[in-house]
Amino acid sequence: MTVLKRQKTNSLKTEILFRLVIPLIFFVVVDTVLSYFVTVHYVDRAYDRWLLDSARSLGQEIKVRQHKVLVELPPEALEIIKWDEQDKTYFKIISNGGEVLAGDPQVPEPLAPDIDWSRPIYVNATLYGEPVRIVSMRITFIDTPGQVFIHVAETLNKRRAMMTDILLADLIPQVVFVILTAIYLLSGLKRGLQPLHTLAKHIAGRSSRDLSPIPENHVFLEVRTLTDTINDILEQLTLAIATQQRFIANAAHQLRTPLAGLKLQAERALREQDITAMQPALIQVQNSADRMSHLTAQLLVLARSEPIRGGHELATVDLCGLAKKTCMDWVPKALQHNMDISFDSQEESMLVQGDEVLLRELLANLLDNALMYGQGQGGVTVSLERTPQICLTVCDNGPGIPDAEITKVLERFYRIPGSPGNGCGLGLAIVKEIAELHNAKLKLSGTQGTQVQVLFAGDP
Repeated sequence: MTVLKRQKTNSLKTEILFRLVIPLIFFVVVDTVLSYFVTVHYVDRAYDRWLLDSARSLGQEIKVRQHKVLVELPPEALEIIKWDEQDKTYFKIISNGGEVLAGDPQVPEPLAPDIDWSRPIYVNATLYGEPVRIVSMRITFIDTPGQVFIHVAETLNKRRAMMTDILLADLIPQVVFVILTAIYLLSGLKRGLQPLHTLAKHIAGRSSRDLSPIPENHVFLEVRTLTDTINDILEQLTLAIATQQRFIANAAHQLRTPLAGLKLQAERALREQDITAMQPALIQVQNSADRMSHLTAQLLVLARSEPIRGGHELATVDLCGLAKKTCMDWVPKALQHNMDISFDSQEESMLVQGDEVLLRELLANLLDNALMYGQGQGGVTVSLERTPQICLTVCDNGPGIPDAEITKVLERFYRIPGSPGNGCGLGLAIVKEIAELHNAKLKLSGTQGTQVQVLFAGDP
């Protein structure tokens, strides 16, 4: 037993929601990253100024006496410099020769070989296992050739706290905005897609016999194309069902007559005791059987030509070879009518897109009509021409078709009053159906005999 797995179906609502929310989240992430770097830059600038102020404050405590550099740091000044609730501050003042004049000797110094001391130098380092920010500056004296270097280091607690506060102040509103936007989009999509659910319920609630068009009220413009396509399909389906019902009704009506005649003649033959007296009834039985067989065959061809329309794949067919072979197959029947069949073609091969079986039935119906209504000792001519377009022509020498009847003879089960033979009026109707299937044009003329032309669109 084969179990068919249901293919997973994507949700339109989920698809739209993801296409809207995911880019929004992406932009928020990008904005957060940019905000982080901008915040780091400006926080560093703000605290670097404060760090530089501390270094300059230390520089004011450096004195020169008798060409000797002295650092006088009263406890109050030192306490002011080092006081901080969150961070630890370290400093070091060294001379040009590397002598530590004051502060903590462990404070790192800039290690670059060529340093431009015309401006303060800021570096990041580690002191006592903690990351610190260091500012270094040089102080020169007018009356003393010596130089003094001041290095002030500070841990990063305040910087991190401020960056966290700024980022949270920036990120939290954005996260709330994304959540509120997603909720709004979800509710908006639900309301927006509600007409589609209403339309689906309307279609699902229909009976199998209700093929009326879908109402277009309260339907979005973007969905109108879908409803129009469905309405076109429903219209075609309604037409196909009507055509099928009409075909069944016509077939039942047409088959009823030969079947009734067959039954009547069989009952007549059963009442006779003498075989000689049975012969007229048996002949009528044979004629009725032949007529019903012919009618059944034509009905089957007509039924086959109808449902193919729009859904049958046509193949490349050599119309010249097909017509030549069909004409040869019909020569024995032509001889029975004391007529001949001639075939004329400009070329050895003419290719068209079509169904080989149906094209053979088209030509067979034309030949059958030509032999049935043509005059004895005459002939039927089948010709093929390529220019200006591929044209299949069948001519006979019969009485022809009056101009007033040319349109009517293409209708199903219509026969010209007083027509000879036991035809059922389906031959030309079948030719018309097959021609339309192949996008070919059908032309009839009946001034001198009957001439039927089938004009094909062109080479494949």
